[in-house]
Amino acid sequence: MDIYKVKHDPELIDNGELATSTSHKDFTDPDKLYAKLIEMIKSYHPSDDLSLIEKAYKLADDAHKDQKRKSGEPYIIHPLCVCIILAELKMDMETIIAGMLHDVVEDTDYTSEDITEMFGEEVSLLVDGVTKLTQINFVSDKVEVQAENLRKMFLAMAKDIRVIIIKLADRLHNQRTMQFQPPHKQREKSTETMEIYSPIADRLGISKVKVELDDLAFRYLEPEKYNELVHSLNENKAEREKYIRNIMREVKEYIEKANIDATIDGRAKHLFSIYKKMVTQDKHLDQIYDLFAVRIIVNTVSDCYSALGVIHEMYKPIPGRFKDYIAMPKPNNYQSLHTTIIGPDGRPFEIQIRTYEMHRVAEFGIAAHWKYKANQHGVNTANNEEEKMAWLRQILEWQQDMSDNKEFLSLLKSDLDLFSDRVYCFTKDGDVKNLPFGSTPIDFAYSVHSAIGNRMVGAKVNGNLVNIDYSLKNGDRVEIITSQNSKGPSRDWLSLVKSAQAKNKINQWFRKQNKEENIIHGKELILNYAKSQNLDASEYLKPEYQEACLKKYGFKDWDSVLAAIGHGGLKEGQVFNKLVDSYNKLNPVRTTDEDILAAVEEKAQNTDIVRTAMVKSKSGIVVAGLDDISVRFSRCCSPVPGDEIVGYVTRGRGVSIHRTDCINLMNLDDFERQRVIPAEWQLSDKNEIKDELYYTEIIIYANNRKGILMDLTRLFTENDIDIISINTNTNKQGTATIKVKFKIKSRDALDEIVRKIRQVESVKDIQRSRS
Repeated sequence: MDIYKVKHDPELIDNGELATSTSHKDFTDPDKLYAKLIEMIKSYHPSDDLSLIEKAYKLADDAHKDQKRKSGEPYIIHPLCVCIILAELKMDMETIIAGMLHDVVEDTDYTSEDITEMFGEEVSLLVDGVTKLTQINFVSDKVEVQAENLRKMFLAMAKDIRVIIIKLADRLHNQRTMQFQPPHKQREKSTETMEIYSPIADRLGISKVKVELDDLAFRYLEPEKYNELVHSLNENKAEREKYIRNIMREVKEYIEKANIDATIDGRAKHLFSIYKKMVTQDKHLDQIYDLFAVRIIVNTVSDCYSALGVIHEMYKPIPGRFKDYIAMPKPNNYQSLHTTIIGPDGRPFEIQIRTYEMHRVAEFGIAAHWKYKANQHGVNTANNEEEKMAWLRQILEWQQDMSDNKEFLSLLKSDLDLFSDRVYCFTKDGDVKNLPFGSTPIDFAYSVHSAIGNRMVGAKVNGNLVNIDYSLKNGDRVEIITSQNSKGPSRDWLSLVKSAQAKNKINQWFRKQNKEENIIHGKELILNYAKSQNLDASEYLKPEYQEACLKKYGFKDWDSVLAAIGHGGLKEGQVFNKLVDSYNKLNPVRTTDEDILAAVEEKAQNTDIVRTAMVKSKSGIVVAGLDDISVRFSRCCSPVPGDEIVGYVTRGRGVSIHRTDCINLMNLDDFERQRVIPAEWQLSDKNEIKDELYYTEIIIYANNRKGILMDLTRLFTENDIDIISINTNTNKQGTATIKVKFKIKSRDALDEIVRKIRQVESVKDIQRSRS
């Protein structure tokens, strides 16, 4: 058995002792681990060029050369093992490189700038994201600190989900080698794993990582129960192995007779899965019958149901123990048919039936859909990723809704609860709602819409009136009774509901009802913020300045803005800064930006002065009349060298560069137009434009046909142009609109690629994106 790939199956554990990854006297040569990593990557990655991975390995090996882990092994073994885990998940090249370098910035003299220069911005951002997560301590006595750290982590995940996948691999290898840590550290890290990282792996559908994290954390959090369970399972190991082999042989015979092409395997349930069932069902081990499952993997969905028919014909199914996760997938997009049946000797066992693609998704989750794999398998992965990310978007919405850290932490931990199960119910129109086990009609109402929940006065389940504390069951058809005369939710509902979403919406309703208190509190927050900025609030709180805030945030009166600040819906800082902005607009003489613009205007009166006032910038842009000012490219029109450009003096963020035909620029009012200043591309000593790549976006209109995307992407690849993103949609008339974002050297290079795209079959027109 590979000492770096620990299996936490009871069959592989002796005498209650967890198999460990290594000891300080016996560890694998790092070069052998690296060779294994390269072999794994080559087995699935379409590119033969692995030079950047070799470069990352040499850099990490050199950076960590004087460091040892607590086990006594060279530190480089850790990033190598993290990369092997990522390669098992078949992650893209950038993720594996970032995995190799994930401790370099934090633990050595290398900086983020060094990583960017050597491996590119994408890898650097991933490394930076993982470094920031590593600095977060989730096990804190202070609720405020713990909640704030969780907020930071979810924001990092939102920027690039690969950050958390690297962190999960990092945590998995650290958990595998936890025996070298002192007992208090074992418990602290295992608690963090059980409460945070394992549930996140579950939500992202990465069961391959999730089940091992569970078992490893369980071993250190409940060592007596863990060892007792392992010992009990090992007592009947030989008999159980024989029984599983016989069942698999029988199932295979039945499936082959039905002419269904399938792979059959058997597996023991994971330790923590068994323990969780014992806890939630209040049973002893000898009362848990389905300690193992037989898995049937087939080619198509229709084969899944055909195989189910064969199994139910040959074995007696247990009523109420059939679950169709194909028709009703789990929140993490897991799909499979589960049925518990009675075996030949009267012993129950579980059978799981799924397709090969479902099995891949069940094992790897969101990692199964990464980047180049979409083209490799011919599968559109956008929807799958969107579904898995819906949970993350919900948490980010909670962050915006709540200023109370304790409330946010409570909601999040209940949402991540490993011991909670799910129920699947239907609306009267047949839509499926996925809710936590024990949910009530109130939870169901808020899952449909917050307005339905707020106006709810009763409920029907399967056509019968029920109490609002009725516990919903799988398959229930629920109809919510609402009334315009409803006074809204009751505070008692907070003790009845199980879903974090319902609790959040109910609390949100009460915050809005306590408007008078919120107005007073909001006013205090605004005044305190102004004081902290050494500003006289009375100067800025005049109606003419408030008007812009009302328009920006969509409120009818100033009291509503104050109430929103009071209950945490708006931040006092952002509101007051908008007031200051309005004040500065109406009093331009007091603004620093206006002083700058005046200086530019004065110099612009003489062409020669403008030329001498052009200041060089690292960005490849020279700007008239402005010394030491930051220059950035606008994303609305994405100018490239060769485009006619101008600068726009922003408020507090330097100068943004726009194309002269930018729609946002053309729509400026007369007042804002005063901020437009001359700018031009910087020329080298050889009178050439600076040799860099710049973001741009084009819109391609074409008659939709099979293979058009493949033809377009091949054209970009042949011209050595990196595509950043592609978005497509097709209207009813069959016209495809394809937006392509990529990096290009100059306008000439852009014109050349556009010329070639026009020659692609069925392309009708091409435009530059202007906003």
